[in-house]
Amino acid sequence: MKSLPKILCIDDDNLITKALRRVLVSLNYDVTIAETLTSGINTIKNDDFDLILTDLNLPDGDGFDIIRFAKEHCPTTEVIVISAHGTLARAVEAIKIGAYYFLEKPVDAEQLELLVSKALERRMLVAESENLRKQLRKNNEYYSIIGSSQAMQEVFETIDLVAGTDANVLIIGESGTGKELVANAIHYNSLRAKKSFIKVNCAALPKDLFESELFGHLKGAFTGAVDAKQGLIGAANGGSLLLDEIGEMPIDLQPKLLRILENRSYRQVGSSKEIPADFRLICSTNRDLNQSVEKGTMRQDLFYRINTITIKIPPLKQRLEEIPLLAETFIKRFNEKYQKKIVGITPDAYELMYSYSWPGNVRELHNVLERAVLLCREEEIRPANIYLERMSEIVNSNVTSVVEQKSSIDDLVFSSKELTNFSLDEIEKKAILYVLEKTNWNKVAAAKSLGIYRARLYSLMKKHGLTDETDDSSLEQES
Repeated sequence: MKSLPKILCIDDDNLITKALRRVLVSLNYDVTIAETLTSGINTIKNDDFDLILTDLNLPDGDGFDIIRFAKEHCPTTEVIVISAHGTLARAVEAIKIGAYYFLEKPVDAEQLELLVSKALERRMLVAESENLRKQLRKNNEYYSIIGSSQAMQEVFETIDLVAGTDANVLIIGESGTGKELVANAIHYNSLRAKKSFIKVNCAALPKDLFESELFGHLKGAFTGAVDAKQGLIGAANGGSLLLDEIGEMPIDLQPKLLRILENRSYRQVGSSKEIPADFRLICSTNRDLNQSVEKGTMRQDLFYRINTITIKIPPLKQRLEEIPLLAETFIKRFNEKYQKKIVGITPDAYELMYSYSWPGNVRELHNVLERAVLLCREEEIRPANIYLERMSEIVNSNVTSVVEQKSSIDDLVFSSKELTNFSLDEIEKKAILYVLEKTNWNKVAAAKSLGIYRARLYSLMKKHGLTDETDDSSLEQES
């Protein structure tokens, strides 16, 4: 059953509070009365109200304090001031600190009914808006995974659907896309969340120790086994086991893992005793396991077993629209970590990041921005603060786009052999100058040929001192 809207009336005049209660109860509202500033504040502390009606002149204080306290304690609660001492200045002050309306005594019942209705409607809209913002924040950051694109929303939805089951999950994505974060979200959103989550990097385990590390061994099972060892599968009992880079698992051990998944039991090295296996398997890889099956490095039956559910994480280059969201989140973290006050990133710095393919994905962006925050001496991060390991690919891709449009590589102002003798800045300048001359300094056509935005072209031209001698207008004047 839906509860009635709750209204608190604060006034030391009994005739006023009785009249307010009579009108408001008749309109089907739940009404509470307080007669002083102190009792009003204590009532607000102990209960939630949709609307507060308060006088300004209270026996022990000022009604303005009611407004301030209410807005600090419960921001979405609306406040209407009712006073016999109304002046324009006081009305303006009340509204300035958060009151919805200033109503003079004596109060007209019809006017009161209309104002209360509108105030409660506004309160509902503000509350819904805040809930929506919270939901959006939740959707954009899911268990520390940041993503606002449709592709990432689908990843979040899949996690929600499968986390509560015991289905085997295969997470596919390039290095740095956040495969481990997705695995964390699956485990900590599952029924096994209170149990262990054991993570194994299959690429880091030596081949000759892989079996004993995974299954455990008895004392004396092999040379060097001076003590018995439980093994990672045993450690994951009741919880989840992440096999990171599953494509690196030795082919001769894959049948044993398959047997565990089919029989839900295993044997330690040197033992004939079957041990129950109770864990949820999550695998991840940056490889195409279909190709691994074709090459014979991955058993097809194991591949089918581990990918009951497949979650593909798109690389950052396929969701560049998320860079601002990621950047804002990372900068906030680094500001707190390093006591910095970076407020944002300049448009040309964003342009530089949009032009990059991010081979290291979100992890690389994270590291680049951490360095930028540390080195930035201004309020905004600028291109000079952005250090990219493969910066040359931006220039080279621009040169390549020009080459691809020419029937003969000999038409270029400089050959690929000559490129090795130039710095990156010199290569960039030559590429831009070449395209500008070939397009008769048509900035739109030149930017399109280079595969960059026009604003970025202007910035690069200014950087290299390139101006159109046949045009008297400045770069800033061209739209």
